[in-house]
Amino acid sequence: MASRRLLASLLRSSASRSSLSKALNSAPKPKHRPSPVGCFLHRVVGYATSAAEPSSSPSPPKSPSGGPSGKITDEFTGKGAVGKVCQVIGAVVDVRFEEGLPPILTALEVLDNQIRLVLEVAQHLGESVVRCIAMDGTEGLVRGQRVLNTGSPITVPVGRATLGRIMNVIGEPIDERGDIKTDHYLPIHREAPAFLEQAINNKILVTGIKVVDLLAPYQRGKIGLFGGAGVGETVLIMELINNVTKAHGWFLILCIISYRTLP
Repeated sequence: MASRRLLASLLRSSASRSSLSKALNSAPKPKHRPSPVGCFLHRVVGYATSAAEPSSSPSPPKSPSGGPSGKITDEFTGKGAVGKVCQVIGAVVDVRFEEGLPPILTALEVLDNQIRLVLEVAQHLGESVVRCIAMDGTEGLVRGQRVLNTGSPITVPVGRATLGRIMNVIGEPIDERGDIKTDHYLPIHREAPAFLEQAINNKILVTGIKVVDLLAPYQRGKIGLFGGAGVGETVLIMELINNVTKAHGWFLILCIISYRTLP
């Protein structure tokens, strides 16, 4: 009788223990939260191992698409851009450019014209329009005519090849002696030399003209000669050039601006 009771109690205790262990196993366990130091070390190790691995093969270069060609362009440096004439008022010509607006003092050349017509940009009017001054007659110029931006100012030939030659404002010879054979060109708009670079002296320029050398001697450097119409300024200058050239062998340049020859 006692053995039966002992066996029954052992069975009940084993059953209660098994149910308790199942309940403990089924209960959710709290998540493990790593320490900040461990997380930092884990990331450092991962970065080092990824850097040590051989890099994957580089991706092939992309084939060029049909987009822009890569040419560097700017609103005010559009060399080669073509505009159209939108207004002609005598020697003043307005030109509109869709892109590549030329800067001031840039030379433009009219295309498909009877004569070579060069324009010089003088003002920006806005809305991609520039106002230009024609270097020749504008007869026959019409609206819509194409104009090419040369990307540079008006240049003229320089050097010994130009001695004794006559040329117009765009550097073309007009003395019927053929082309000027030279490779040296300079723009007509250049900055004056600095004051420190200019030679300063107090010497007298002997002109060979007795009246001038005695009563009003010329000082070397910058000097002005003023006179009314018909008093002989041109004759005096021509005589001065002749005497100075023969005496010193210098190169003298005579620029006649807005001068009318007498009949």
